[in-house]
Amino acid sequence: MAEAALILGMMVVTYATRYTVMGLWGRAALPDLALRWLRFVPVSVLTAIIVLSTLAPQGTVDLRLANAYFWGGLATVLIAWRTRRMLPTIVGGMVIFWVWRLVVS
Repeated sequence: MAEAALILGMMVVTYATRYTVMGLWGRAALPDLALRWLRFVPVSVLTAIIVLSTLAPQGTVDLRLANAYFWGGLATVLIAWRTRRMLPTIVGGMVIFWVWRLVVS
């Protein structure tokens, strides 16, 4: 019962904060500078999450040869840079990660 109340409370707080901002800003036009800045928010958040989980999968920075997350992430970045295509990037990064994990770890 306590878990359900907690989840309901989180839903109310999340809805209230997001609706207030959307309700106020939804009717007003944002300045062009703010709109340009907002375009970078998803990229920045995803980069922060990915870099942290790649460099510190166990909570501390791990640059050892056995860190398959780091080498898989590095391979993914290189594949994305060279091909600029989503499917080869995802498949190539996952294959490098799995092979590195099996061979090195």
